[in-house]
Amino acid sequence: MSRYSMNEFVKQTQQQDKGEGLFELETPRMLEINLNGQIWAKAGAMVSYRGNIKYEREGIFEHGLGKLFKKAFTGEGTSLMKATGNGKLYVADQGKKISILQLQGESIFVNGNDLLAFEPSIDWDIKLMRKIAGMMSGGLFNVRLEGHGMIAITSHYEPLTLLVTPNNPVYTDPNATVAWSGTLEPEFVTDVSFKTFIGRGSGESIQMKFSGNGFVVVQPFEEVYYSNQQS
Repeated sequence: MSRYSMNEFVKQTQQQDKGEGLFELETPRMLEINLNGQIWAKAGAMVSYRGNIKYEREGIFEHGLGKLFKKAFTGEGTSLMKATGNGKLYVADQGKKISILQLQGESIFVNGNDLLAFEPSIDWDIKLMRKIAGMMSGGLFNVRLEGHGMIAITSHYEPLTLLVTPNNPVYTDPNATVAWSGTLEPEFVTDVSFKTFIGRGSGESIQMKFSGNGFVVVQPFEEVYYSNQQS
């Protein structure tokens, strides 16, 4: 049948210029970056590119000793690559769904594993969740991004945003928490009865409690950090 022809496949799946600017969702799980200068992206996220683009791994001292020490502490950490030049860069991360955010002076915290790309105009810093170090495996760090520019984050399947108000705090599973507004600082609480009820491992009893004014983004999936769980 003609709808299964090779020409039809190419027509249905070929790249299209949508004229949306620097970041463009080519598909829900593939980000096109119309590069004219420089961009930061998650190391290993490059799928394809056109044009004259140079790639560099993040320099060991590029962001100062403070971030270097934090990164060493976090293990796999947030490994970044710098893409410089002119062309089209396509990035993705294990087929996860991509969301684009335009920061206009606001700040946001993103789970280190869910940060895909951001403009150099964005200020960022690694924040460690020291309170739960040793209590759960993985998910011990996040990245605070602030300023003016675009960022791209990822989630397993469709993300859900929950609004937080002073009278209505939100509790989340750390492994299912993707991001939260910079106005919030989570507390970590344990619930032994909850763990006993669902019969899961000790890590499942730790919850993040968000209070105040802001939002939390969660995904219908519990991120597992295999490299941190190996004995």
